[in-house]
Amino acid sequence: MSGIRKLIVAMMRAVHDWEVEMGAARQPTGKLKSLLSWGSLALLLVGGLVFAGGKYAIDQTNTVEFCISCHEMKDNNFEEYKDTIHARNRTGVKATCSDCHVPHDFVGTTIRKIKAANDVFHHVAGTVDTKEKFEAHRLELARRVWLRMKETDSQECRHCHDIKAMAPEMQGKTAQKQHQKLLSGERTCIDCHYGIAHKEPEGGLEPGDVVRN
Repeated sequence: MSGIRKLIVAMMRAVHDWEVEMGAARQPTGKLKSLLSWGSLALLLVGGLVFAGGKYAIDQTNTVEFCISCHEMKDNNFEEYKDTIHARNRTGVKATCSDCHVPHDFVGTTIRKIKAANDVFHHVAGTVDTKEKFEAHRLELARRVWLRMKETDSQECRHCHDIKAMAPEMQGKTAQKQHQKLLSGERTCIDCHYGIAHKEPEGGLEPGDVVRN
């Protein structure tokens, strides 16, 4: 909550500075000034509560527990992910659902959460509520993720993996060559690193084959 308190203090200071500037041009009566002060404080409190509520909601919907609360995710995506390198490894560094599928900036996160209403719709509609239905839609689901990652230059991957911090001498020759293409913009992470957390769709389609129609 300390961040919220700092935000409220900063906003109160901004309002005070504004009142001082306005007062230089037109001095309000004592009653009006009091009303303005109380009104400003009320707006700050409401804004702080809205911000805190939104932040809490985002944090809660970013948890693995929330993601797998729908059986479609638990029985398919999570089952495929739970024993992969992103879930279990020798160092214990874990990448959860939101680390890979939700942008890490406020605006991007907000937009992604709004678009997630589509997932809720398909859950209610029962679009992928059986393994057979999920497999039938796997390629379509993968294409959406691949396309989004290509459009953002795999920003979720880059949040943890910094190409400039890599030690090329510890990589194989093929990896060194491909990672150089990241610097030039010729390739992005998802072009090569797909199917590492979830099964690849049948048909042989790769992220490099995906373009916006």
